[in-house]
Amino acid sequence: MKPKLLVVSGPSGVGKGTLLKRVFAESGLPLTMSVSATTRKPRPGEIDGVHYQFLSTDEFETKRNTGEFLECFEVFGKGTWYGTLRRTVEQGLSAGNWVVLEIDIKGANAVKKQFPDAVLLFIEPKNIEVLKERLLGRGTETEEAMQRRLATALEELEHAPEFEHRIVNDDLGVAVKQFIDIIKSKA
Repeated sequence: MKPKLLVVSGPSGVGKGTLLKRVFAESGLPLTMSVSATTRKPRPGEIDGVHYQFLSTDEFETKRNTGEFLECFEVFGKGTWYGTLRRTVEQGLSAGNWVVLEIDIKGANAVKKQFPDAVLLFIEPKNIEVLKERLLGRGTETEEAMQRRLATALEELEHAPEFEHRIVNDDLGVAVKQFIDIIKSKA
């Protein structure tokens, strides 16, 4: 079975992380998560190399300038960068694993250009009201950040038709089954 690159996108708060935990536990496939790099500071409880690869702005810029990223973008125009290191993906694939990227739409499009056989999955909410409730339920965002995330979510939802696979994360069990069925069909 040839390892694949799986690219998972969707708006913040849609439940991508919860869905992926279940897929990893239930799929039976050799899945590995690619840990993104960022210039933002760790939040309480986040561990370098587990949640993100936390880089200084200078480290990130050096890697960006030397072409070490498959994709990288400045987020919200505030000097915070996120990206996927090419080395991490290539090591995972070489080890025979299916590498999972949880990235935004711009990143997904950039990766697809370099890995045309990547499997792109878009996770979406039942509706925008459900998404608002999930974001509010987190209790981690300022009102300004919440409005920015909602505006970004609406923009991202407009791009959902560009993805070859779309999953509505309304019933987690159903969404997990759909996700696993999609990736097993690619095996």
